[in-house]
Order: sequence, then structure tokens, then C-alpha cells
Amino acid sequence: MLELAILGLLQETPMHGYELRKELATKLGTIRAAISYGTLYPTLKRLQAAGWITESASDPTMIPPMTSKRGRVVYKITAEGKERFADLLAQAGPETYDDAGFGVHFAFFSRTDRATRLRILEGRRRRVEERREGLRDVLSRAAGRLDAYTLELQRHGLDAAEREVRWLEELITNERSGRAPAGSAGEFDVPSAEPRQERTAGDASPEPPRPHQDRP
Repeated sequence: MLELAILGLLQETPMHGYELRKELATKLGTIRAAISYGTLYPTLKRLQAAGWITESASDPTMIPPMTSKRGRVVYKITAEGKERFADLLAQAGPETYDDAGFGVHFAFFSRTDRATRLRILEGRRRRVEERREGLRDVLSRAAGRLDAYTLELQRHGLDAAEREVRWLEELITNERSGRAPAGSAGEFDVPSAEPRQERTAGDASPEPPRPHQDRP
């Protein structure tokens, strides 16, 4: 799955190792992209040996801070690498239904054909439904023998599986009707880092000064 993610990112733009690791976290999420340099660079070397990427020296002034000499190498995808990426995108086997495999493939769904997207979504739904039924079985048969915290953990897992099944069913419905997912980046409200404080009548704290340009 790391191979697919690297080739997909390099198809967008050439990057050095530091940028790749950062973009992997952005694209896939911190948990899925908990990749060390000890894992990343051997994979890059393997892709280079296969002829799917090449490397070249970057502008020394553009080296990111806190990086080693490895940061001087920029990786670029080759024509063969683009073909390899397309082949990987077209795969829809059982490995694409697991948590890590599904997450990586889903991150590049915009470049995947609809038929493949549907196969992966339906396979993932079956996999999560199996997990959900297993958790239901545990709760029905062994709930009386579980301590309160283990029981709560099982319930949490069941809730998460049920939510994902509903999410997958909505995605599958959209794919079958030719619609893109309903949400878009601009529709989500990102909460402020600082909670809003309500003023009360008894709050005597002074108002902040007006901007300098508004003063006489």
C-alpha cells in the first residue's frame, strides 16, 4: 500500500523524502501514515530499482529544516511508474477491503474508475458487516462475563462498524447513480482553536483596543 501512496503523490508533483512523509500524513491521516524514514527510504530505493521513480538533486536553498542530506534528493515518477500506479489503482482484491488497504485506495478514488470503486466499496462493506456481526455475537453470548470496560469497548467497536456500514451504503448508492459524495471541503466547519467566550452583564473586562488605523 505504501507503494501505491508514494506513486500517487509523486504523480502530483516531484518531492523529496521529507515532503513525501508529510504528505502521506496529510493524505492518509496520521494513524495510517505512521511511516518512519527507515520504512520510507527502502521503499523509495525499491521503486527506483524497478524504474518507477528517479531521483535528482534539488535546489540547496529549498532543503527543509531539520532534514539530513537525504533531503537534497528529489524523487520523480517515470512513465513506467505512472503505468504501475494505474495498475495498482485497478486492483480490487481482498487486500483493498482491509483497513490500511482501503484507506490508501480511497484516498485516490478520484483517479479510479467507477467500476473499481464500486467493487472496493462493496468488498469493504462485506468486510465491515462481518466485523459487525462478530461483535454482535460476542455481546449476545458473552456480555455477562465481560467487565464493564471490556463491554464498553465492544460496544464502541459495534457502534463504529454500524456507522461505517451506513457510510459505505451511502457511497455505494451515489456511485451506482453516478453522483459524487455529497460533502465537499468547503461545507465543513472547522472549529476554532480557542473556544468562544460569552460575555455576561457582570463581565467588566475591557474591550480590546480598536485597530490603529481607526484611531484619530
